Amino acid sequence: MYSKLLKIAAAFLLILFAALSFSPPAAAASSKFISKATISSKVVALTFDDGSDGTNIQKILNTLSANKIKATFFLTGSGANNHPQAIKNIASSGHQLANHSYSHPDFTKLSASQIKTELDKTEAAVKKITGKSTKPLFRAPFGASNSAVLAAVGNAGYTHTIQWNIDTLDWKGVSSTAITNKVVNNIVPGSIVLMHTGAGASGTPGALQGMITKLKAKGYSFVTVSQLLKLPSAPPPAGTKYTVKSGDTLYSIAKRYNVTVNALASANKISSPYIIRVGQVLIIPAKAAPPAASVKYTVKAGDTLYSIAKKHNSTVAKIAAANKIPSPYIIKIGQVLTIPK
Repeated sequence: MYSKLLKIAAAFLLILFAALSFSPPAAAASSKFISKATISSKVVALTFDDGSDGTNIQKILNTLSANKIKATFFLTGSGANNHPQAIKNIASSGHQLANHSYSHPDFTKLSASQIKTELDKTEAAVKKITGKSTKPLFRAPFGASNSAVLAAVGNAGYTHTIQWNIDTLDWKGVSSTAITNKVVNNIVPGSIVLMHTGAGASGTPGALQGMITKLKAKGYSFVTVSQLLKLPSAPPPAGTKYTVKSGDTLYSIAKRYNVTVNALASANKISSPYIIRVGQVLIIPAKAAPPAASVKYTVKAGDTLYSIAKKHNSTVAKIAAANKIPSPYIIKIGQVLTIPK
């Protein structure tokens, strides 16, 4: 009888320990809020928010192309569905795509699940049209953000929430001269300039060339937001093709897609990197992802540090050191461990 009571007590204590020691897996980090880059070099990111009409997209693309400038376009899902060809033109011109929600609501008034739906619907719409992702950049509609929004956006896979330090207020229909002066007079290294593509921003297409000319005269060069923040570039989708244009070199094409000249030459059986011809269609090789420095593992019932180490081809000592575990016998169900490479 005494032995039976001891067994029941031991089982109860085990269940109680498991319940008390459980901790949920760690959530993704909150999205990082950025209004400009903290740098000293004279670089600036031109950004354009696209709403439902996208009236001025082609005029903007023409000017950017004439000046060989890449910009960042924050896209809405509703806009992508309303003018898919214009969105395709943005992507095919090599500009960076980012997420600006689906229906442009105030995110501070939405639940985390509603925020995720807005972002996921836009990502799906843009991917269907362009084959490209809007991650990892998000811009909040109306610039409205708070800690809850940043947490939800980060959990949805958007690591950076991009604000601005120069607002042209072009959506109010201000003149091209006013837009140009606003940018040129307020420019600082690392600036992020906010403009729009819609009909309401009637002065933006006319302002763009003068703005670019004056900023170049001040010594500024133009980059995408990811380049400004030195974020890793997404590898091109498998099977991406590029048609060689006048002025292209294998080096410039490799740089555009963040691959090496050797990889590009090998994928296309080019014997000399100096011999490519206008109109030649090149296959862009997918960039090999670097091996993960570590992985995460959530402890389950019955796990031991030895079994986890064996499963991940590691050692008990390495896992214990990486997670600052004082004793290899003390791990908790639900504990998230970092498994070193």
